[in-house]
Amino acid sequence: MRWHAELAWLGDGVAADVLIEADGERFTTITPGVPAPPDAQRLPGLTLPGLANAHSHAFHRALRGRVQAGSGTFWTWRETMYRVADRLDPDSYRALATAVYAEMALAGISCVGEFHYLHHRPGGEPYDDPNAMGEALIAAAADAGVRITLLDTCYLMGGIGTPLEGPQLRFGDGTAGNWARRVDSLREQSDKAGRLHARIGAAIHSVRAVPREQMSAVASWAKERQAPLHVHLSEQPAENEACEARYGMSPTRLLAECGALGALTTAVHATHLGEADIGLLGATMTGVCMCPTTERDLADGIGPARALCDAGSPVCLGSDQHAVIDLFEEARAVELDERLRTRRRGHWTAGALLAAATWNGHHSLGWPEAGRLEPGAYADLVTVAMDTVRTAGAAPGYAAEAAVFAATNADVRHVVVSGREVVRDGRHLLVADVPGALRDAIEAVTSEEETPPA
Repeated sequence: MRWHAELAWLGDGVAADVLIEADGERFTTITPGVPAPPDAQRLPGLTLPGLANAHSHAFHRALRGRVQAGSGTFWTWRETMYRVADRLDPDSYRALATAVYAEMALAGISCVGEFHYLHHRPGGEPYDDPNAMGEALIAAAADAGVRITLLDTCYLMGGIGTPLEGPQLRFGDGTAGNWARRVDSLREQSDKAGRLHARIGAAIHSVRAVPREQMSAVASWAKERQAPLHVHLSEQPAENEACEARYGMSPTRLLAECGALGALTTAVHATHLGEADIGLLGATMTGVCMCPTTERDLADGIGPARALCDAGSPVCLGSDQHAVIDLFEEARAVELDERLRTRRRGHWTAGALLAAATWNGHHSLGWPEAGRLEPGAYADLVTVAMDTVRTAGAAPGYAAEAAVFAATNADVRHVVVSGREVVRDGRHLLVADVPGALRDAIEAVTSEEETPPA
């Protein structure tokens, strides 16, 4: 397989006339400055490595539009989310997730980290296959042509000292030991099936949802298997206050004492941190996943992304609740939010933000062989048009800046995942009608009797 990119971002800058060759799933050669061979597929525009969406809750896509009506808080938003969660089963979840992952592919995303906690039947009874819901997500990623890291989430409590109730009962395994046995079974199933597009990781939902004595077991499980471990961290001040009241320390310090920080760990949001928290995360090289479109949609606040990066924490990106699925928007929001907070410009280069959307995200999800246009890496690429109303006029030397600060998901033209063409000329090749698939899947799990709040 051979492609000829008009322009390509090679990690340290943009090169012109780049011949990209692959054998099977991997790149073999990347050669800039050569004429296009007659047998190479032409890629007009700027070609990037495949993007990594490091934080997704696929079923939250059904909330788009509904939770933007009226006002409310993070906690009232959560009640709407629970109502959707209670309506899903393995079949409807696979249909919804397939459509959502296809939307991601159209946006240039080649790999998704699915923070998965919707495990059991309504009421908490396991399915005949206790991993039926996780299997549905893995199958959905294959249907949509993307890779997935299923971050199977331990979720045991409804809040610090509060038992699970109502729709939350679907999330719980009772103990971290039960959670570990179920996830080990899922890993075995996946290995036997030879699913090369899927890897299994772990997640601690939050310090609210996993008691201190159980967190260490989840962290140990991940370390023993060298699996990625993700955790929602300090998304809300109320979480910090409850943790201080119960444990006498911040959530970051609690995770550190439970052995949950480190280079295999990614803290999601990390919005409300003190200086000591930032230092702990950086010193342990714990990654941080920023989700700006969700954090602003839920009025969470602006996280200290620049300070975390300076302290030693790699930054990656996620679309979380999918208010939009657009990693270019997530990337520029990291810089633009910092400008609003500090009233200064120029905190991140376009190259650093592209690294957050590509290499850093893949590393966070346990795919260190992906996210770069270089020999030996997974043959993932996304081409962004440079002749749309948003990008036209950018000189080749500023193509990376045009992609980060002007392009949107609508400018993605071609996507290749593991050497397989998934999107051509802005059209998904595996899911014929992505908008229709989204509409049908969402209508199946939402009630049209709901009326928008005043």
